[in-house]
Amino acid sequence: MDIRHAIHPDQAEALDTAGLRRHFLIDTVFEVGAVRATYSHYDRMMVLGIAPAAGALTLDAALAKVAGADYFLERRELGGINVGTGPLKVTADGEVFVVETQEALYLGMGAREVSFENLDPARPARFYANSAPAHRHHPSRVVRQAEASPQPLGALETSNQRTIFKYLHPGVLPTCQIVMGLTRLEGGSVWNTMPAHTHDRRMESYFYFEVPKDSLILHLMGRPEETRHLVVRNEQAVLSPPWSIHSGAGTGSYAFIWAMAGDNQSFADMDFVPMGDLK
Repeated sequence: MDIRHAIHPDQAEALDTAGLRRHFLIDTVFEVGAVRATYSHYDRMMVLGIAPAAGALTLDAALAKVAGADYFLERRELGGINVGTGPLKVTADGEVFVVETQEALYLGMGAREVSFENLDPARPARFYANSAPAHRHHPSRVVRQAEASPQPLGALETSNQRTIFKYLHPGVLPTCQIVMGLTRLEGGSVWNTMPAHTHDRRMESYFYFEVPKDSLILHLMGRPEETRHLVVRNEQAVLSPPWSIHSGAGTGSYAFIWAMAGDNQSFADMDFVPMGDLK
């Protein structure tokens, strides 16, 4: 468990590279045979990397303690996407869900006993998840990729041809706060989310994966008039504060998972920044 406190943009602008990485980069999301978690004070978002090995992993008492609850999902919801090579078996209070690779699972508030295990140890699952406070129970369910409202965007000419899959989204299923999806860039495209934007009503997390070896992402962050960058590699994540832009470019094509929590669930709630205003 790693706990990240919220900081003012003035403080962020005074940080060196190591300081920016310490506050905003999650450099190790997955550890085989463990549940790794990062608790952010921005909208109380929690980022989890769940990588089962030979046995099952659980949402245990240590996670519940950080949430100040008797069990982790007592007052929380959780959504995640399987980025591993094989199927994941999730058991929530006796109900079994099988999550294939590139599929998502939503677990509603109130699930007390939750476990994760590989169905095929030769093809291990890797479940990247986000959790936020919830105010009511919504049904748990698997969301297939075909159900995730695939939306083509961008063009090869502007190096941003990509497809957005909105897995946890009001048009697909009800949640309390979590909105979550996956963006995959086409070959020859490297830019995500440009023109950049902010949304002061909610925070966001970015998880970069399918980044080739010896490749990297330059993730842009900060206030539009005072941008900074993080060098991000495969299967690392970034916490994006409400006051920060969140955009990036890679040295090759890649995929990333975005998740949001805060005041609303409107995907279109973005304050776009004119290209000429970025500094």
